[in-house]
Amino acid sequence: MMPEPLHLFPPSSPFLPASFQIKLAVEPWERAAAARLRRQVFCTEQRLFAGDDGDAIDRVALTLVAVSLLGVAPGDVVGTVRIHEAEPGLWWGSRLAVDRAHRRIGALGSGLIRLAVSTARARGCSRFLAHVQAANAPLFHRLHWRSLAEIDLHGHPHHHMEADLDFYPPARAPETGFMTLRRAA
Repeated sequence: MMPEPLHLFPPSSPFLPASFQIKLAVEPWERAAAARLRRQVFCTEQRLFAGDDGDAIDRVALTLVAVSLLGVAPGDVVGTVRIHEAEPGLWWGSRLAVDRAHRRIGALGSGLIRLAVSTARARGCSRFLAHVQAANAPLFHRLHWRSLAEIDLHGHPHHHMEADLDFYPPARAPETGFMTLRRAA
């Protein structure tokens, strides 16, 4: 029988940064990384789309990102959502995605949602809607959204939801957004 191998260092968890910047994507690398993350989540993991989840909305949408920070230097895009104005005053959020390794950091999804609605508010939003996967509806309810209807999209249950705009002050500088911290486990 072989002896147990000697481990000089105990096994460790994968590195997760402690801070993140949630902001409007302004750099080409941020938009490209957001598109890759969306493909990973919606095409590879969830298989909602074949190959690419891009559509005509991407040409007019604003992309928001959660960027991991290594000190003060940007690291990776670990979350994204897009928003667009469908008609004057009516805004939609869609394609909310968070990297699998970062999904337990609740501040990322909720931060992206907050910045999405607040950015739209600063641009004249009078109503903000989204189609939300049913599993994520409780998060949106906690963030002052209400379900308008339960629907089926891409073969999966979703909620047609509306944000209560009273809980979202206008974001006048979404390019810088805000910082959020990962809570220690």
